[in-house]
Amino acid sequence: MNDILNRQLLSVTGLVQLEKRIRHAATPEEFGFLVVNETHALVRYRQAILWRRTGGGDGKVTAVSGLALPDANAPFLVWLCKLLKHLDSRPESGGAIEAVDASLVPAQLAQDWGEWLPPHALRIPLDGIDGQRLGCLLLVRDEPWTDHDRHLMAYLGDAYAHSWAALLDRHRGHRAGWPGRRKGRLGLAVLILAAGLAWVPVRQSALAPAEVIPKEPVVVRAPIDGVIDRFEVRPNEMVAEGQVLLALDPARLQNRLDVARKAHEVGEAEYRQAAQQAVFDPRSKTNLAILQGRMEQNAAEVAYLEGLLDRIEVRAPRPGIAIFDDVNDWIGKPVSIGERILVVADPAEVELEIHLPVADAIALEQGSEVALFLNVDPQHPIAGTLEFASYQASPTPEGALAYRLKAALAADAARPRIGMKGIAKVHGEETTLFYYIMRRPLAALRQRLGL
Repeated sequence: MNDILNRQLLSVTGLVQLEKRIRHAATPEEFGFLVVNETHALVRYRQAILWRRTGGGDGKVTAVSGLALPDANAPFLVWLCKLLKHLDSRPESGGAIEAVDASLVPAQLAQDWGEWLPPHALRIPLDGIDGQRLGCLLLVRDEPWTDHDRHLMAYLGDAYAHSWAALLDRHRGHRAGWPGRRKGRLGLAVLILAAGLAWVPVRQSALAPAEVIPKEPVVVRAPIDGVIDRFEVRPNEMVAEGQVLLALDPARLQNRLDVARKAHEVGEAEYRQAAQQAVFDPRSKTNLAILQGRMEQNAAEVAYLEGLLDRIEVRAPRPGIAIFDDVNDWIGKPVSIGERILVVADPAEVELEIHLPVADAIALEQGSEVALFLNVDPQHPIAGTLEFASYQASPTPEGALAYRLKAALAADAARPRIGMKGIAKVHGEETTLFYYIMRRPLAALRQRLGL
């Protein structure tokens, strides 16, 4: 009995503490982070999504558990916005908490549900004090939701909605009061100065994650089908041209070669015997051509297998460093012919690979200036020039859409180690300060209005 009371007391204490932290959130961003991450202390789920209804009707995902800053252009968030907009627009979707699954959405959205979300979801509508729908909180997990979960989230949802509405009203009040605090001569002077600065010429620039990669590396691939037996080098070790890098297991090929040699010996013996008989028996001459062809076939098989055995040792095609993962990940692993195993590159010949997000894309030309700020040494930028920019955006390993850029380092710049990462600043064409600051708001406005 005491254990039950203690658990209930801890649950109530956690609920009160979470509600207090939510009500003391200073910004909408802090509020969203607390809602999607701290709710897990009271209700177990795999992922939480906070969605806000906007004037245009499409809505916006403002926070996702486990993500510091959601990318609105990521395929997952684009699909989530469509899903939550559909759930919010249904006639039967009122202010009550409801459990939803793939059966309640159109087939176009349902077919991607299994790829993005677990099967069971709980939708908690968040309504303001005046009854206006602010958005909703979506919790997903693998197990069905219980009545206890719904009862607890009903209380939490009411607290979340009240705090969210107050926080949004306070920020709207701050923004509405801004013009009133800029009166008089000082305000007029500031406006004139701002209007003048708006036409100051500046260069466009964008920041994007970058990585140091080898320039013109040589890919070492599996020469034949087989199993990797051993490595003769360690990751990132300097190798010379012709040095043995690794070897495949020769057992299977050796067995096939032994069988082929025996077959060749038998074929030679049969051919010699038939040739001797043909001296005395003219009818035996008819089998000589068949036996000779079989003997030559066996000899070709032996030569082929001997050639494969000569290729089980893979050698370095050029001097440089051997770039690959841990040796233990490869030992005993079967590989197919042509499969990539490692890369040999010159550590002095490097370039930058930059992934420019779609939202930050600017007009770039070959030869544009690039500055690399390494994570290990951000105070000393490394200069470079842009050499390549892809025309189409592609998904990055993190799942966001970005343009792939390549930049060459300046001749007198220090060569960082391959694999180092940092932030690259890419410079574009010249424009006004007004456009530099308002570029993204204007782009969003144009997309919304369709101009």
